[in-house]
Amino acid sequence: MIRFIFAALFLILFLLLSYPLFFVEWIIGKCNKRAKDYSSLRIVQWGFRVILWFSGTKITVIGQENVPDEASLLVGNHRSFFDILLLYVQCKRLTGFVAKDSMEKIPSLRVWMRYLYCLFLDRKDVKQGMKTILQAIEYVKQGVSICIFPEGTRNTGEELSMLPFKEGSFKIALKTGCPIVPVSINNSAEIFENHLPKLKKTHVVVEYGKPIYPKDLSREEQKVIGATCQKMIEETIRRNAALL
Repeated sequence: MIRFIFAALFLILFLLLSYPLFFVEWIIGKCNKRAKDYSSLRIVQWGFRVILWFSGTKITVIGQENVPDEASLLVGNHRSFFDILLLYVQCKRLTGFVAKDSMEKIPSLRVWMRYLYCLFLDRKDVKQGMKTILQAIEYVKQGVSICIFPEGTRNTGEELSMLPFKEGSFKIALKTGCPIVPVSINNSAEIFENHLPKLKKTHVVVEYGKPIYPKDLSREEQKVIGATCQKMIEETIRRNAALL
């Protein structure tokens, strides 16, 4: 419980003290937008690292060299609120995450997410969901990577299970030709969700698979790319379970 209290207090302080930082970032952005983008990225990464430190999370990262140095679509399995933190602290380039729209209701968090090209998805509104995908496509064209969890929601089932991937998520890559990077996350629910409200010292394994380039796929293969990535991630999380 002590871990949760310290992590929660730090998050509250970080969000409250963000307001003067927003002003500084705004000034930087007026002079150099790229500098502002990356300074915002590093500030948020620092905050996430502190939260992960308070939670006692140890991360084993495999295959990070597989992430191309170009705008990409990262797709992963989703079992924890901490999945975004686990992946975001490893981003070397600008990366926007697709998150549920309820996160937009937290004022200072909303500003940071918009600074970092994150998108808010209303899962109940198909039309709005399509607008989100179209905006993600535009971001990729601008050189920003996008990370999305194609299960559509957090999976609360058995540890090594996965929900079916939604093929619509992959339009971001199919329409832009950007590489798709499968990301497998093991044991993240053990940080928090498996024993609410406690944070537990946990070992998590994150593996980045080899990129898939849409141009190398046949039309039929493109139609089932979601199922293909899901199978790859399923096989990886089952293999990596032995590392925990």
